[in-house]
Amino acid sequence: MMKFLLLPTLLVGVSLLEGPMPADAYTETLVGTDVSFTMVPIPAGSFLLGASPKDKAHEADELPNKTIMIDGFWMSTTEVSHNLYDVYRNKEKDVDANGTPRTEGIVRPSPPYEDPSHGMGGSNYPASGMTQFAALQFCKWLSERTGKFYRLPTEAEWEYACRAGTNTPYFFGKKAKMLADYAWYSANSDQKLHPVATRQPNPWGLYDMYGNVAEWTLDQYQADAYTTFADKATDPWYKPKALHPRSVRGGSYQDDAATLRSSNRIESDLQWKKRDPQIPKSFWWNTDSPFVGFRIIRPMNEPSQAEQKAFWEMVLGG
Repeated sequence: MMKFLLLPTLLVGVSLLEGPMPADAYTETLVGTDVSFTMVPIPAGSFLLGASPKDKAHEADELPNKTIMIDGFWMSTTEVSHNLYDVYRNKEKDVDANGTPRTEGIVRPSPPYEDPSHGMGGSNYPASGMTQFAALQFCKWLSERTGKFYRLPTEAEWEYACRAGTNTPYFFGKKAKMLADYAWYSANSDQKLHPVATRQPNPWGLYDMYGNVAEWTLDQYQADAYTTFADKATDPWYKPKALHPRSVRGGSYQDDAATLRSSNRIESDLQWKKRDPQIPKSFWWNTDSPFVGFRIIRPMNEPSQAEQKAFWEMVLGG
C-alpha cells in the first residue's frame, strides 16, 4: 500500500500561498477497467527555481535563479505505468461501462517498430519510449475519458513538486549518499527499469521523481530559458517554438547522481530515434529512449472547455 505525506516536513525553499489548502488526494479508476491511478495535491506557493551557484554540480542552464509562483495542482504519485498507458494504446482494453470498445474520435499510437521498453516492461513498470507528442496525446485522451483536465507539468511545476519544500540539490539533502533509498539510478538499477513506487517517496508523496524513467515536461528546452522568466512570475512556461528539443526532468535508471538533482535539466535528442528505419520517423515512438516516460498533473483551477480546446490545438498542432 502506498504511504505518503500530503504536506512537506521541511519548508525551507518554498512559501505556501495563503488561502484554503488543496483538496485531498484521490484515486481515479477508469470506467470499464480495473486500472487506476492516484493523484496527490501540490499546494500553491513560491520557490527558488534552478540550482544554487554553490552547488558544484550545477550547470549553466540551471541559472539564473528566479523566484517563481506556482498555482496549486494535483500530480500523479507515480510515473504513468504500462497498465494505464496500454488502455490508451489498445482499443480492446479501452472499453466503456458495458465492456464495449471506445472508438469514436480517438487518436491512438501507431504500432512501434520494436518494444519501446526494450524488454524491460511490465504492468506496474513505467511506460517508456514514447515521444512527447505521444505523452500529450495520452493526456488529451485521459482528459476526454475522465472529464478532468490532465496534462504534462511545466518544468517549473515539475521542479516545485520535486523539491517539496526544500532548496538543497536533492529533496533529502545536499549529498547523494541517500539517493538509493529514493531512486533507481546507475548505482543500483542494474541498468534496467523497475516497478513504480518501489523506492521511498519525496515529502509530498511522489515516487520516482528521481530515476527509473526521466519525465517529459511541457517546455521547449532552451539553455537560457530562465533569463526570459520575470522574477515572481506565476506558472512560467517556455512554450514550444520548434519540434526539438523538448525538456525532460528527473534522470533515469541509467544516469548518475548529478543528473538526478532536482534542478538538473535534460534536452531531448534526435539520437533517441536513431534506429527507427521509417521515413518519416515515428511521431509516436523513440526506438532508443526506453529511459524516458512521464507523469501527469491536473490544475486545481480547471480551464474552461474553450481554454482546453485552445491548449490542445497549440501543443498538438491542431
